[in-house]
Amino acid sequence: MRRDVFQGIADPTRREILNMIAHKSLNVNSVASNFDVSRTAIYKHLKILSECGLVVIQQQGRERFCEARLDRLSEVSDWVEQYREVWTKRLDNLEDYLKELQSNKKKHGRKKTR
Repeated sequence: MRRDVFQGIADPTRREILNMIAHKSLNVNSVASNFDVSRTAIYKHLKILSECGLVVIQQQGRERFCEARLDRLSEVSDWVEQYREVWTKRLDNLEDYLKELQSNKKKHGRKKTR
């Protein structure tokens, strides 16, 4: 089953696993020792991350090492970017409107004090 990247990062434990292995590959036991959940639970998280393409698990001798594939996160960045553009435009419009209100308030305030 191929999962999407959003499923991979949906869980805080999986995000923490990605953070741990982002700069250096770790063996599965090292990853699991950082959490207060069963090793089975960590294996399930790693399986999901692997199915999403965010983690590659490679056998080296008797140990299995987890390596992050963070290039897949560009899908998330691209998705967020479309909303960043919308909200930037909306906030710019709000800023212009507030400046206009402030300008009108100053104009009307001066007339009343005369």
